[in-house]
Amino acid sequence: MVFALALIAIVLLTNIGTWFRNHPMHLPKPITFDPASLASSRAAPPSSVLAPRKVALALAILGALMFSKFFYLASLTNYYTFYLMGKFHLTIQNAQLHLFLFLAAAAAGTYIGGPVGDKIGRKYVIWVSILGVLPFSLLLPYSSLFWTSVLSVVIGFIIASAFSAILVYAQELMPGRIGLVSGLFFGLAFGMGGIGAASSASSPTSPTSISSIASVRFSPSSASSPLSSQPRTAESESRGAAKRTA
Repeated sequence: MVFALALIAIVLLTNIGTWFRNHPMHLPKPITFDPASLASSRAAPPSSVLAPRKVALALAILGALMFSKFFYLASLTNYYTFYLMGKFHLTIQNAQLHLFLFLAAAAAGTYIGGPVGDKIGRKYVIWVSILGVLPFSLLLPYSSLFWTSVLSVVIGFIIASAFSAILVYAQELMPGRIGLVSGLFFGLAFGMGGIGAASSASSPTSPTSISSIASVRFSPSSASSPLSSQPRTAESESRGAAKRTA
């Protein structure tokens, strides 16, 4: 089924591209200038160009923000289903429905964050996305099933709202290099976020429960710190039982 839909999409996009090539209505119309108006108009002031060091620093900060978002999203996406099944004893079908709500909220946040950033400013959207998700993340491990679902929707919406703002900021820092910026933020940041999410589960010293992962919020200026206790492993539980019987 998925293969058939992908094949239909390929054929559809191929036909659209062929039509778009044969109908060059997207080309700009020729512009005519009046010599008198050009002579009377004053020269526009040159646009300020940032130093390469400032551009590199800004891109590093934006990349760290993007990495933290993908790290959080990848961690919560991977462990959210198992958390619901373990804490609330849901079936895998019901847990997947809650995961769908979280991912749908993240998609809606990505879509709505762009127009909101154009209206109130991209900087404010980024600040709200970075700091606004913190209280909801701290409440998530201690909530009931209903409020866990509600908080996950709010978290997914807020944390994904600044994606378009960060990407546009980076493209404005490097005009004319849209492909480079898109590849950097889509490929590298998402790939590093996936590696970080996998390392959080494979490392024996890091908390692997969703309660610990959901309570962590990453930022480029502060180190991540788990706000819940380490989960008890089967080995520690067996040792405790042996001590009690002894």
